[in-house]
Amino acid sequence: MVIRLPEERIHELCVLRSWNMAVAESCTAGLLGARLTSVPGSSVYFLGGIIAYSNDLKKCLLHVPAGLMDSQGAVSEAVAEAMAQGVIAATGSHCGISVTGVAGPDGGTLEKPVGTVWVGIALPSGTTSRLFTFSGDRAAVREQAAQAAMELFLEAAKAD
Repeated sequence: MVIRLPEERIHELCVLRSWNMAVAESCTAGLLGARLTSVPGSSVYFLGGIIAYSNDLKKCLLHVPAGLMDSQGAVSEAVAEAMAQGVIAATGSHCGISVTGVAGPDGGTLEKPVGTVWVGIALPSGTTSRLFTFSGDRAAVREQAAQAAMELFLEAAKAD
């Protein structure tokens, strides 16, 4: 039995559906894009990504409303969904994946501890998001977030 990585399955799905995609990354800082482009031929569907680590870049490059970040915080369902929609608007892609979270070791709060990550998925049919809580050090949280983002994309696309 051949086990295919999620980035390989995303490649096949996007080619099959003639979709292209882009990513908006905060806490993963390019790791998701690197995983997606590790598959030969990914340039057929992967347009690129925006690493918006700062809230200012989330606002100006991804058009996340300032009021959303003020009221919900950068690590929130609303911001994850706005980032996924924003990267579609910025790149003209069919699909967008966003990741925003607290990778640590600092920055966590009681309400949003280290390991709190929101992933947003924007597809032609609509937008969804999911909250994840990961454990481990900074590298582990980032790896788990990138993996979860790809798996959530596949799950959402299957239902699409």
